[in-house]
Amino acid sequence: MSTRHFLTLTDLTPDELGALIARAGELKAAHRRGDRQVRYPGKVMAMLFEKSSTRTRASFEAAWTHLGGHSMFLSPRDIQLGRGETVEDSARVLSRMVDVLVVRTAAHERLELLAANSTVPVINALTDRFHPCQLLADILTWTERHGDIRGRTAAFIGDGNNVCQSWIKAARLFGFELRIAAPAGYRPEPELLATHADCVQVTDDPAAAAAGADVVVTDVWASMGQEDESAARQAAFAGYQVDPALMTKAAPAAIFMHCLPAHRGEEVAAAVIDGPQSVVWDEAENRLHAQKALLELLLG
Repeated sequence: MSTRHFLTLTDLTPDELGALIARAGELKAAHRRGDRQVRYPGKVMAMLFEKSSTRTRASFEAAWTHLGGHSMFLSPRDIQLGRGETVEDSARVLSRMVDVLVVRTAAHERLELLAANSTVPVINALTDRFHPCQLLADILTWTERHGDIRGRTAAFIGDGNNVCQSWIKAARLFGFELRIAAPAGYRPEPELLATHADCVQVTDDPAAAAAGADVVVTDVWASMGQEDESAARQAAFAGYQVDPALMTKAAPAAIFMHCLPAHRGEEVAAAVIDGPQSVVWDEAENRLHAQKALLELLLG
């Protein structure tokens, strides 16, 4: 059987994604009961991270430890991915030594090149285009609160970044409507929007996007590597803060999500992220459980 990778959500079928979310819920319940979850003793996970991380690194390392495996963290100081050695050669060497590669890099094309030359599963731990592991946790969190999300509505307020673009793919795969409120110049890739026009709408009005939504999502206005654009982005996103007034536009039982880290007073008001509608801490924890389910699916 050919090696399966997880570079975007569409690497799995809707049925597989539904089963993965259900399995993640089972693993979460088992973890809270204190059940041993050793599945892969002696297996090795290599984490190639060219960008810094808190939740992604911690959740993958903890998940793999719970599953009985050993993880090795390789930072830019430890490896010369694409510099002293080609991406192709790095993939060929590492995949003869480890059982799964978890990669956080800037260019999505580099991730694709790694996967094309790896004989073990490659998992996207974030690229400039997509962050699919975050969406697994987000969907798990949403279903925990609202049950079946097919036919429901999500609103993404702010930068049309890698997280937003993964929400676009999720809308089609999980069968919900996504409304994106973003200023011109900061919207998702036009081609991606065009191919998802049946389930995704774009507006420059945050209130219109949030109207009746079951979940309201945002992210930082300036992501890693965009710090020099911070002033311009703050000006462009003025009026796109998720504050209590915006949350009143959403459905009465609406929840608020943010992949973190959050900048209170910028993309979200403290009263929202620290308020009763916020599920960000469940969302962060669910990275652990969703990624366990993903590892099981890819490794068998």
